Amino acid sequence: MYAITVDTHSTERALQWEQVADPVAGPGDVIVDIHATSVNRADLLQRAGHYPPPPGAPDILGLEMAGVVADPGKTGSFDVGDRVCALLAGGGYAERVAVDHRLLLPVPDDWPLTRAAALPEVFLTAFLNLFGEGQLQEGETVLIHAGASGVGSAGIQLARHARCRVLASAGNDLKAERCRQFGAEFVCDSRDEDFADQVAGHLGEGGVDVILDVAGGSHLSRNLRCLAPRGRLVLLSLLGGRQSDIDLGLVLTRRLKIIGSLLRSRPVDEKAQIVADFRERFWDPLLTGAIAPVVDRVLPIADAEEAHDVLSANANIGKVVLEIRAEEIAE
Repeated sequence: MYAITVDTHSTERALQWEQVADPVAGPGDVIVDIHATSVNRADLLQRAGHYPPPPGAPDILGLEMAGVVADPGKTGSFDVGDRVCALLAGGGYAERVAVDHRLLLPVPDDWPLTRAAALPEVFLTAFLNLFGEGQLQEGETVLIHAGASGVGSAGIQLARHARCRVLASAGNDLKAERCRQFGAEFVCDSRDEDFADQVAGHLGEGGVDVILDVAGGSHLSRNLRCLAPRGRLVLLSLLGGRQSDIDLGLVLTRRLKIIGSLLRSRPVDEKAQIVADFRERFWDPLLTGAIAPVVDRVLPIADAEEAHDVLSANANIGKVVLEIRAEEIAE
């Protein structure tokens, strides 16, 4: 098969479409012909050599995909030709992938596979960290940073559907407006040096119960100021740095929790439970269109470099999708 590889011998670590070995199915695996994948921040980090795949995962980029079952193995869960999407630990930028059948989700009949490819990573990440790690409850208030990103747009929709108050941050007026369209009642300007003042000005007394943050060090002290007593800060990445000076007295007096969370490196059994829990709670609203993946643009796999540039420049709203093979639409 063909896949995108990273030229580690060049200073640019260029992306190349070249022939690689076919995936080998393990017990419980299904072989899927990939039609589309999506670009995630982790892809950029892995390409730069900063985020290697977990042991046993393919070293090919790509944390999600949508496609058609080529070989269902002996799982009994799917048939040849079934349209599916899945969370991956790696291998999405390729023509084929082997994936544990428990991680596969059926693609709704009226969805193109390019839309389905934008679902697994961001919706499962948002679901896990809002309702699992963050223990967000109906009626609570959540602040979702980078609300116009893939995870942010998914998180806003999930939290609103769960009857929570949703605040978000965004880096420009267009992204702020889209956050409001997704369901945020208030959007603070992440270009402002102190978003904590904006949050306090909107909420008045109290604070938010949960924060979903991707910045890390640069946001930490201000995030803590935003939290209500017993508030939970969930860190998904460290795009704003690994270190920060904070007032630990605030953590003690408000009984705050700081929670670090990664999805990619979790055991397959744990991921399978996350997929099952998500499907039980949010599959119906996905089918009805009450919540949906947000696709910024679809590019051919040959333009993977451009897709990475878009994400690196924060020029996207929602997901950038890479189409690997066109889907045949029955007339």
